[in-house]
Amino acid sequence: MSEPASSRGILYTVSAPSGAGKTSLVNALVESTPHLRVSISHTTRKIRPGETDGVNYHFVSRDEFDGMLQRTAFLEHADVFGNLYGTSKEWVESALASGEDVILEIDWQGAQQVRRLMPETVSIFILPPSRETLRRRLTGRGQDDPAVIEKRLAEARKEMSHYPECQYLVINDMFEEALADLKAIVRAERSRLDRQQQRQQTLLQELLS
Repeated sequence: MSEPASSRGILYTVSAPSGAGKTSLVNALVESTPHLRVSISHTTRKIRPGETDGVNYHFVSRDEFDGMLQRTAFLEHADVFGNLYGTSKEWVESALASGEDVILEIDWQGAQQVRRLMPETVSIFILPPSRETLRRRLTGRGQDDPAVIEKRLAEARKEMSHYPECQYLVINDMFEEALADLKAIVRAERSRLDRQQQRQQTLLQELLS
């Protein structure tokens, strides 16, 4: 039996260095969890093999992205390896207002911006079990040339140093265990007293009458 959506959804940010398995984990979490949606970011980077516009990202030109920036259309935005990424403020607010929980799969810079604007955000950081595992995962993609991989590895240490800023830390060694950790975080957040009081108001009144 699926859980009912609350009157207002919970906003999550999930951050990780490139190659930590963040996207696969988030996709599996969303597929197996009712009332949980992932925000589709806008980006100026080129589409990769196997990706679909409007599914993986909204792929836009730099001019289009700049126009959205001028209209303050983004909840957060960041420059990552020379490519711009941004989260639609209107889409997130609409989804939360409808009672859906929302995950923002964003880097640490974006997560900082979101927490400043929305302090109630639940923040999660995903780390690989070792630097060698990170290198192997990046190389195994077969999508980037060696120079790009080395650049990503060089940036990874700096990215990973921001994990203490988040409320939850998940180590992605065994995929199913990491996914179970994410599910546990979502379940725990939905069970917090303030949210249960809001969601179960009728039941609580009946029990205590």
